[in-house]
Amino acid sequence: MQRTFDEVESFEKPTIAAVNGFALGGGCELAMSCDIRIASSNARFGLPETTLGILPGAGGTQRIGRLVGVGRAIELVLTGRLVPADEALRIGLVTAVTAPGELLEEARRTAVTILSKGPLAVRLAKLVIRSGLDADLRTGLVVERLAQSLLYTTAAEGAQAFIDKRVPQFGGI
Repeated sequence: MQRTFDEVESFEKPTIAAVNGFALGGGCELAMSCDIRIASSNARFGLPETTLGILPGAGGTQRIGRLVGVGRAIELVLTGRLVPADEALRIGLVTAVTAPGELLEEARRTAVTILSKGPLAVRLAKLVIRSGLDADLRTGLVVERLAQSLLYTTAAEGAQAFIDKRVPQFGGI
């Protein structure tokens, strides 16, 4: 499972988890592997593996701390406590909470917004952010500058659209 979720996390295109109901154990770990997590108000998240005498082994022990901070991550993993959607939003485990009937539409709106952006910029932004998590600040800033330099060579449509006061017409992600 760890390799599979690593592939989800490193997928070059943006990934969005739409969580409605329970995301426990592997379900929570899969959601944490996605770039954006949107939950319905009835969603519940948790890593209850310690209750079974094991630990989250599909990347959960590593991803949760990066999302919610080390102290809260330790508390959630050691207790196996379930986190309701409103708390998940407050602590940074999810990026948005909607009514259950609006969940998929909110995920679609988010996807459409991302699709309206420069496709290479979106891919590189994701790559730079993810790789920066594993590097010191100075290295992350160098990677960011290199990506930005590359984008300046391909950003003609965005600049021209700005000048023309129109929406840019980028290709797909």
